[in-house]
Amino acid sequence: MFSFALGTGTQNSKGEWLEVFFPTPLLSPAAALGKETRQALGAADDARVIPFQSAQCKELAAALRGAGHDDQAQLAESLAAATRPLVAVILDEDSAPESAPEAYLKLQLISHRLVKPHGTRLDGIFAVLKNIAWTNEGPIDVEELAARRLQARLEGRALDVESVDKFPKMTDYVMPSGVRIGNALRVRLGAYLGEGTTVMHEGFCNFNAGTEGPGMVEGRISAGVFVGANSDLGAGCSTMGTLSGGGNIVISFGENCLIGANAGCGIPLGDRCTIEAGLYITAGTKVTVIDNEGNEANTVSARELAGHSDLLFIRHSVTGRVECRTNKTAIALNEALHAHN
Repeated sequence: MFSFALGTGTQNSKGEWLEVFFPTPLLSPAAALGKETRQALGAADDARVIPFQSAQCKELAAALRGAGHDDQAQLAESLAAATRPLVAVILDEDSAPESAPEAYLKLQLISHRLVKPHGTRLDGIFAVLKNIAWTNEGPIDVEELAARRLQARLEGRALDVESVDKFPKMTDYVMPSGVRIGNALRVRLGAYLGEGTTVMHEGFCNFNAGTEGPGMVEGRISAGVFVGANSDLGAGCSTMGTLSGGGNIVISFGENCLIGANAGCGIPLGDRCTIEAGLYITAGTKVTVIDNEGNEANTVSARELAGHSDLLFIRHSVTGRVECRTNKTAIALNEALHAHN
């Protein structure tokens, strides 16, 4: 079995799932767990998403405890007090999500650090997620927002819309250990933040992307991008994700890399690479390679340098050409800056 989870969520007036919170999702549990859950809830043998009632929690907990799944049994018992819809999601294999509960389970697996970016299939996820108004009264289907706003006003309340998006902020579902986040709205559910990561107020991390940690994020980590340990994304810098022009190229950075302020990168980098402030490297950027003796070697497209380590990308201040030199100094992050204990 690929994954299993019990959770509670929100539905719109049509009974369609908007979102689901899974307190303790499991990766690669015993296949018997899915079988026992399906039997206890009276579901088909291949059911993936199983809505259930609080009255069924006692029977479900007994079945799980009898099979030795005490942690999940305790969770089932706690769900008996729910006043919101309940659901079990059982994924026998890692297939593309076909419903919002499946998508939310996969996103939470990543943010819980159980799966790294690109470690689970997310193709088609936008089609199964509804556009949601995230408010002080919980998630609301954007198509029902006007009616809910009027209802709140008539009852003397102000409905505060924090954002309108298919993805919520990560911290409403998962708070990874050992990280700092300046503005929680700028880290989407499905982000992977490794231990020791700091995301400053203008930093951003999309879903299915993140950092190995430790590291400093003052720039933007686009969907699909993964940043190695001890790397630094300078203020205002950009990374080119597969959703924004990167095609099928997976952009990743190795360890001890530095992307300077307002710089950008559209190719994978190895370890100990630096891009100077303000310089954007795309796959087609023409780069003059300078050898260790300072001599011009050749001029290539940046894609030919993808994945190599110890590279320093700069723009010549007189000629304006982009150059690549051997990076002779590793970027050392301030250990105190990334302390998280």
